[in-house]
Formats: sequence, C-alpha cells, structure tokens
Amino acid sequence: MATNKPSDSLPLADVPRAANDLLTAGLIEDWALGGALATIYYVEPFTTYEADIFFIPKDKSMTAGIPAIYEHLQAQGWEAEREHLLVRGFPGRFLAASGLTEGAVREAERIDYEGVPVKVFRAEHIVAIAASVGRAKDKARIEQLLQPC
Repeated sequence: MATNKPSDSLPLADVPRAANDLLTAGLIEDWALGGALATIYYVEPFTTYEADIFFIPKDKSMTAGIPAIYEHLQAQGWEAEREHLLVRGFPGRFLAASGLTEGAVREAERIDYEGVPVKVFRAEHIVAIAASVGRAKDKARIEQLLQPC
C-alpha cells in the first residue's frame, strides 16, 4: 500500500507497483513507463519531477477509465493534485496511450526495478514520440539518446 509520508528517497518502485496493481485489478490492459524516467534508463540521469505512466485503457470511453484509476489509487493512499497522483509526495501521471504511445506500450522493454516488474518505452519509441511533440526538452532528449555510449 502506498503512503504519502515524506521520504528521503524517491518512492520510484511504488509507481510501477501501482501500475501493476491496476493491471491486476482489471482497470487497464497494459502499461509502460515513458517520458523522462524512461529516458533515464538509457542515458545519464537528470532531474525530472514526475513519472509518466502510459496505459492502454480497458474502458474505451472518452474518460479512458481515468476516474476509476484515480479512485482505486486514492483508496490505497495516493493523493490527487491536479493531473497528478502523488505517492509520498512524488507525482505520477497516468496517461491513456494511443497512436505512437500505444505502440510504445505494447513493445516496451521488460525490466526489474527493486524486485518490481516494469515496462519501459524502448529508446526508438522515446525518440519518435519526442520528435512528434517537438518541445525544446524533447529535442534535448532526442540528442541525449542519439549520442554514442
């Protein structure tokens, strides 16, 4: 169960644990970590302020099941703050996948993080999504990912 007590360390394992719980509860079809945290899997760490969890909704309505996701996680101690859900003060966003992001979820790399199964967008998907968004930080992300190791 997630708690919202302040922590000296980031509760990163709680984020995929929650996404896996949503999968087990039948609220989502699949999920993967995208955005900056997925990028950090492939490059030198940098500062980020949230976790982006892309999910394939079971609920194909306009809401994509987001109200049920919020209700489920809040019942487990997560707090809602605008578009974020907070676990021990760390924000996560649950974003319904479509188009490029749906493909990225379906083809995500499976890893283990602190004993928790995690799916992470592949680098080529991060680049394609960042190019389609086109913000300055996305262009920087592309540059980081394309640099030789």
